Amino acid sequence: MTTPPFAPVRDIDIEVVSAQLGREARGVVGIAARCVCGNPTVVATSPRLPDGTPFPTFYYLTHPAATAEMSRLEVGQVMVELNRRLADEPEFAAQYRRAHEAFVADRAQFGDVPEIAGVSAGGMPTRVKCLHALAGHALAAGPGVNPAGDVALALSAWSPERCECADPGKAG
Repeated sequence: MTTPPFAPVRDIDIEVVSAQLGREARGVVGIAARCVCGNPTVVATSPRLPDGTPFPTFYYLTHPAATAEMSRLEVGQVMVELNRRLADEPEFAAQYRRAHEAFVADRAQFGDVPEIAGVSAGGMPTRVKCLHALAGHALAAGPGVNPAGDVALALSAWSPERCECADPGKAG
């Protein structure tokens, strides 16, 4: 197994992510996806934070416009439809289980944390409960890995191909 191909974390990345989150970024081990301007969009986070807290959400969506759009889709009940697809479409469910397995394997490369062993994010592998986590995984892993994340991104008014950063190019 190889380490996911993350861009190195620079001091400016931590500054930008902290500004995006409105708090200090914690446990960032890589930039898993970037905006077209170069700013971080998804961070890879250590499975154990510096204070010792287990942290299962390895791929963490930080881009404010993307997170706002995932929130809009959640309010619009997109998760209800995705959960229906999990129940009714065996191939969609199988692909979602594979996404869960890939997520757990990616995170495991950054440490063994028994408290979260086998736990991924976003409700995987049995339900859809957080489009932010699923879209973050889809952006980091690329199309075709996380079907629910892919659907959320396809339905989104936000696009990874268009910069909507408050300070475009700051990290670039």
